[in-house]
Order: sequence, then structure tokens, then C-alpha cells
Amino acid sequence: MLIDAHSHWLPDEIISNSHFFHKGWADIEGQLKIMDKAGIDSSVLTYPTTDAHLKLGSISQLAHIYNDNIAKILKSYPEKFIGAAVLPVDNSTDMLEELKRATGQLGFKAVSLASSYNGIYLDDKMFLPIYKEAGEKGIPIFIHSQIVNPIGFERVKDPLLTPVIEYVFDTTISAGKLLMSDIFRQYPKVKFIFAHFGGAICYLKQRFDATYQMLRKMNFVKDLQALPSDYFKNIYVDTSGDTTQANFLLALELMGPKHILWGSDWPAKQDVASGIKAVQDLDISQEDKENILGSNLAKLIALK
Repeated sequence: MLIDAHSHWLPDEIISNSHFFHKGWADIEGQLKIMDKAGIDSSVLTYPTTDAHLKLGSISQLAHIYNDNIAKILKSYPEKFIGAAVLPVDNSTDMLEELKRATGQLGFKAVSLASSYNGIYLDDKMFLPIYKEAGEKGIPIFIHSQIVNPIGFERVKDPLLTPVIEYVFDTTISAGKLLMSDIFRQYPKVKFIFAHFGGAICYLKQRFDATYQMLRKMNFVKDLQALPSDYFKNIYVDTSGDTTQANFLLALELMGPKHILWGSDWPAKQDVASGIKAVQDLDISQEDKENILGSNLAKLIALK
């Protein structure tokens, strides 16, 4: 079973109110053709984060537009797509209600969050009811890098540096704040899935552990009750179209093959075949390759 853990589709109303995104992001028929050509059985549709809410007036309005349109795709192609619902994070009292509507009425099986929202990260208390519900109901949470004012944007605004560096480190900080707020420990049943190998988390494994141990001896940092890597190894990461073997090896060392999910990052990245081949070329067992390419995600969302 080949499942794409990271693909995108946007309705015209969001594309027309955002920068950067074009009509190619609304081509579901084109995506189906690519999936058939690559042998992809199903794809998760996650929100790539856009700035459309600025013109639409609110994230709440955007969430309903997105979820309602994705629901139509799920109804038309129930075997081909898996929906991850956007939540109205600008109205914390409605977030849980929208989660229940999306998963209970619209056919969604997951949640799609950004790594941050205007500098508010996912350790904020407004997200706690979502984590409680997700943990109890077995709803995975996909976390995509924030592209609107990510960390560092106030100091460096650059068309290359922002997506290459700032997006990645916004994801990294997001994971770090979930660690330091004890959310990973307090909500162990929640399946957090970070895009792009979790930012720099895998690369920073040894530094996290060594620095934490040094600071604990000085009583300079709170007791996490385990090493940072003990928590990070329990999160999930997707490959997001990456083909760099070193990144796979770092993730295999930290998380292991059962916590890595293959993802294409379609349509931002369109060389789907190379992403699949990168997994197939790894020096790991065939079972581990199959887990990364789909079995891990199938178990997470109860497809089998």
C-alpha cells in the first residue's frame, strides 16, 4: 500500500485571495493522474498554509471554505483521499466544534495545523482541548510549516531564505515548544506528524540531549523526566518530497522506520517518482520500506 502523507489541494476561493498559489493547486484530476502513474493508493490532503485569511477576513471563514470543499472531494473519491481539517484558530471556542463537525459529519480523519499562528505556537492552552479530543479519538495531527510571518521573518524577508530556512525553523521551534511545555508527555496518545522531517529536530538530537543534561546538573532547566530525544522519537515525521539520504538516516536514527511517513509535497514538488525511489534505495528491510511508504500511515488512520 502506497500512501502519500503530504499533498495539497486548494479551492479557487482560497487561491484567488492568496499570494503565490496558482490554479495548479486546484487540479484534483491532475493529481489523480499523477497518483495513478506513481501507483499511489491514497493521499492525505493537508492545508499548506496561505495568507488568504487576510483578505477573506478571518481564519474561521477560511476554515469553513476549505473544509467544505475538501469534504466534496472526500465524497467524490472516498478511496483516494484522506482529509485533514483546518481549525478556526482565531476563535478558540469554535475549534473543538469544527473538529467534531469535520470528523463526525464531513468524513475527515485528521487535523491540519500550522507550526505557529502570528507567533503563537502549538503549546498555547487553546489547543489543549484539541489534543484531548485527538488523543481520545485517535485523530492524527499533521503540522505544516507556517508561511505567514514564520520565525525570523521580522528580521529577514527574502524570497529564498524565508522558505528554505525560516519555514524549517518555525517547525523546529514548534516541536521544541511542545517538548518544553510537557505536551508530548501529557498527551502521549496524540499522533503528531511534522512535515519536512520535523524541521531540524533530527539534526539537533545530540545537541538537545547533551545540552539538556548539562543544564539539568546546574538546575538551569526544568526536569523533563526524560531526555528530549525520548520524546522526539515518539513523534512522526513525513519526508515531504525529500530525496536526501542523510535526512532519511537522521530520521531513522531518531524515530526509527515506524515513525517515518513518505510524502510527496505535491504540487509544490512534482518529482513524485524520485521521492518514492529515495525510500526504496535505503539500506533497510523491505518491511521497513513498506512501512514508510504507507503501512505506518494506514495504521495511524485505521485504514487496515
